[in-house]
Amino acid sequence: MEATESPSSPVVVTVPVLKHSGIGIASFVISMAAGVGMVLVFVVAGVMQLRMSGGLREHKVMAMVVGLIVLGLLLASLSGIGLAIGGLCQKERRKVFSALGLAFNLAILLGTIGLMLVGKMHQH
Repeated sequence: MEATESPSSPVVVTVPVLKHSGIGIASFVISMAAGVGMVLVFVVAGVMQLRMSGGLREHKVMAMVVGLIVLGLLLASLSGIGLAIGGLCQKERRKVFSALGLAFNLAILLGTIGLMLVGKMHQH
């Protein structure tokens, strides 16, 4: 006798549930923190430029502090890009947070460089 399946017997298919990539989540969190930080720094620098007599050029220490904070946030964003690439290369992990982290960190990096170039052209 041969074993046959009846049409009413259920077929159970198990689909593995993929976990989110930890480094992808870290990249996304870095992008959010760096993005908020950049917006705050640029708003504060703009207010300081308008309110201080002579602007930030006359207050070199304040200008250096703002510059160092921007550089630190850019470095954080660069590390977020590295983590995102690592997250995208992981097998059997979800890629959502890695892709978002990569996109947001790249936007922060390119946007900040663009704003710096616009500011530099405006100076001269």
